[in-house]
Amino acid sequence: MRKLLLLLLLVLPIASHSRVKTGIEVLRDRDFAGLRGKRVGLVTNPSGVDSSLKSTIDILFEAPGVDLVALFGPEHGVRGDAYAGDHVADSKDSRTGLPVYSIYGPYREPSQEMLEGIDVMVYDIQDVGTRSYTFISTLGLVMRACAKKGIEVMVLDRPNPLGGLKIEGNVVEPGFFSFVSQFRIPYVYGMTVGEFARMINSEGMNHGQKGNEPHLYCKLTVIPMEGWTRDMTYMDTGLPWVLPSPNIPYPQSAINYPSAGIAGDCGFLNIGIGYNLPFGTFAAEWIDADALMDKLVSYDLPGVSFRPIHYKPFYGAWKGVLLHGVQYEYTDYAAATLTLTQFYVMQAIGELYPEQNPFKTGKARVEMLGKICGTDYVMKLFSKNLMVSDMIDYWNKDVESFRDLSSKYYLYF
Repeated sequence: MRKLLLLLLLVLPIASHSRVKTGIEVLRDRDFAGLRGKRVGLVTNPSGVDSSLKSTIDILFEAPGVDLVALFGPEHGVRGDAYAGDHVADSKDSRTGLPVYSIYGPYREPSQEMLEGIDVMVYDIQDVGTRSYTFISTLGLVMRACAKKGIEVMVLDRPNPLGGLKIEGNVVEPGFFSFVSQFRIPYVYGMTVGEFARMINSEGMNHGQKGNEPHLYCKLTVIPMEGWTRDMTYMDTGLPWVLPSPNIPYPQSAINYPSAGIAGDCGFLNIGIGYNLPFGTFAAEWIDADALMDKLVSYDLPGVSFRPIHYKPFYGAWKGVLLHGVQYEYTDYAAATLTLTQFYVMQAIGELYPEQNPFKTGKARVEMLGKICGTDYVMKLFSKNLMVSDMIDYWNKDVESFRDLSSKYYLYF
């Protein structure tokens, strides 16, 4: 009896955390209904796996009655062999022999020729929950291309690693649509990819980067997860994490991405890229780490703590250079505002080192920041004095209206 109780203590915590089934597993439980007897295309990357780490490519290729005929490679490629920003080339998948069409190169969406003979296009990629990550742009463009040809799209849903409650940032404004701001949504949008697909298909958002192309509705099916709720971050799901891209190696990296990525594009701070804490730090050669930490602590920001850190990146522009700064940790995730962390860090640096203002030294990638923020107005407000109070109202202005809109398409509560 004692041995049995010990065994239960060892097993039950694992079982209690392994309660989320992703769309691919639900589809398999349904005996691949909707795909049997059809010619199937698949948009995926290495993050498209089941809970045993088997690739969706191999699952569908082996599925009885399913004719997987083509693969489509977004940024990083279907097997993850292309680095961030590298063009993905057309090729043949070495494991299955299937043709792989690039949709991150000369084409950002499948051409009508690539779609020839496909009955259903399946999408299965782990999203990161932030607008500027390109996978949701790819999804929308695939939906639009398939709509032109009358091809059904099936989205295999996966968790939003930030959870489904965080919504932060203004929506994209006219003149600032791009591949990193494809849709009129906030920077952090609080939806799963399945919910997002339902919204853009119904709300007429799926119109092209410049916003001047007609909306096309596609026949859309979403295979929902089982066991996911909106208050879950990825760490709560019990699912294995397969990095969707090289600089998102851990679930925490997905949370840190919207907390630091904009500061990274300001050009004057290392944010852990090139080190083993991508998007997890703010550092430079000229920073006094203790002084920066003390300044940030004085702000009494809800839900986030800081500590001094000193490190040398392994690669990149700061390779081998000793940097000083802060690492941060969310101690109360619900209370924290992810995107503002980086703005408060830049405010603290502006108070300590006013001569380092990246907008005055020319280090800031101003055009790219406009694309990422979906407007140039946020940085126009912030850049003068590096004060969060100057931009926070504008940054938050669309949050509640988008929450009302997006909630109509929720699949989980």
